[in-house]
Amino acid sequence: MNKKIFRSSVAVALVVLLSSIVLIMGILFQYFENQLQSELESEANYIAYAVENQGLDYIENFTDSDKRITLISPDGDVIADTSADESKLDDHSDRQEVADAMKNGQGTSIRYSGTLAEKTVYYAMKMNDGNILRVSTTQYTVVTILISLLQPILIVFVVAIAVSFIMAQRISKSIIKPINALDLDNPSNNEPYDELAPLLRKISKQKRTIEKQIKNAEKKQEEFRLITENMKEGFIVVDKQMNLLTYNRAALKLLDIDKITPEKMLTDCDDNLLFAIEKALTGEREKSDLTFNNSHYRLIANPVLEENIVIGAVIIIMDVTESVQREQLRQEFTSNVSHELKTPLTSISGFAEMMKSGDTPDSVVKDFSSSIYEEAQRLITLVNDIIKISELDEKKDKADMEEVDLFELSSDIISRLEPVAVKRNICLNLIGESTVLLGNEKILDEMIYNLCDNAIKYNADNGTVDVILNESSKHIKLTVRDTGIGIPQSEQERIFERFYRVDKSHSKTIGGTGLGLSIVKHAAIYHNAEIKVKSELDKGTSITVMFNKLEYL
Repeated sequence: MNKKIFRSSVAVALVVLLSSIVLIMGILFQYFENQLQSELESEANYIAYAVENQGLDYIENFTDSDKRITLISPDGDVIADTSADESKLDDHSDRQEVADAMKNGQGTSIRYSGTLAEKTVYYAMKMNDGNILRVSTTQYTVVTILISLLQPILIVFVVAIAVSFIMAQRISKSIIKPINALDLDNPSNNEPYDELAPLLRKISKQKRTIEKQIKNAEKKQEEFRLITENMKEGFIVVDKQMNLLTYNRAALKLLDIDKITPEKMLTDCDDNLLFAIEKALTGEREKSDLTFNNSHYRLIANPVLEENIVIGAVIIIMDVTESVQREQLRQEFTSNVSHELKTPLTSISGFAEMMKSGDTPDSVVKDFSSSIYEEAQRLITLVNDIIKISELDEKKDKADMEEVDLFELSSDIISRLEPVAVKRNICLNLIGESTVLLGNEKILDEMIYNLCDNAIKYNADNGTVDVILNESSKHIKLTVRDTGIGIPQSEQERIFERFYRVDKSHSKTIGGTGLGLSIVKHAAIYHNAEIKVKSELDKGTSITVMFNKLEYL
């Protein structure tokens, strides 16, 4: 804008200068021409008077070389001339100034030279005797005058240009300075020019509108960020060229990427993810499963359409590990239950089939009946354990909580298991003092009973089982410690799974359903307790259930 104002100012100055020169020259030339006409007329009157009084001698003795005097008779013949031999001059009656003088008493005319460098001005008047007196003078034309004045005009022109440049530069800067100093953040506080007031008001209005739109956009962006960042599902958005537009932290976590660049996510990711994105960008919805790092994910890629044209894709990544594991556990549980139920039922069916024939001796029938009873009891125990786990799964509320003395409850359980322990010469010890806990007595009984029962089953003959109760300001700890066969480190995370057995061959010898520790786990979850296992092969196992005392105060 500064340059434009500068150029415009210089151009205006030059146009004004040239126009002024032309106008002044024209006015002055016209003025001098009129002045010359007036002088010729005055001089003609003077000469006419002199000729009438002195005769032709005045013309012959005329000494003004700038003027030419010609005396013409009424029929057009030249009587006398100060610049030429009158006898050689032709008829002048056809001259315009002469003809006008004969007709009107006076006349004027202008004739230019062949080069147009000069012009001759004629003035003719009719004398009292009828003769025509003509006075003429030669004058330079405008072009000649301009050429003769070219040098001073150029000097003036150059000086004018220099002054114009300086003034234009200063003027443009002075005009632009208030505009450059405008505070567009606060348009209403500016008052540079009245002409800019409507523009500033419009800018101020647009600024408020833009600020409002920005705030709304930021609010929506923040809402979008909060929603996506708090999603458990991974969220990825790409454009048509597979450029990453946005993603959330869950996507990084699910894809197991800590530090990432946008390019890396789409170049180093799993082929299934790339395939899903490419399929979505063709306009089709893609759904697939992905497994890595022992986790299971479900990918859902949807195309983003604008006027039926695909402009990008949205990819949702869901962690379905838990549901897949649950399904695997359900299938495993179903298979284990079927197996556990099939074994005693098969035995019962076989014994019953042999007894059905009627040829079985009484002594054998008695043994068969004992075996059928044992298998039936095993079956009943298995069903009862399954029912207990189902009940623990279904118990959501804790309205049946009451104060339970774990010391007394543990003492009662030890008394019930004493006969079993005596058969293998296993010593049962209760260590601690009265410890009251707010809980479900029946569930706590099942928990402690199963812990002690397992400690006896998997203990060595002449071993020891200790039930230890500790109480602090924050926790109540129940520990069941044995001197048994121990659990391998690699198996310790799975001992609480349903029907899982560390040593299946040994478990067949000692019996059990494989649900004891699973019941313990569910009982601990019911009471918001934490289970810790510490075991070493051939040295024994210690299982601690730690209750948060603050929850029961």
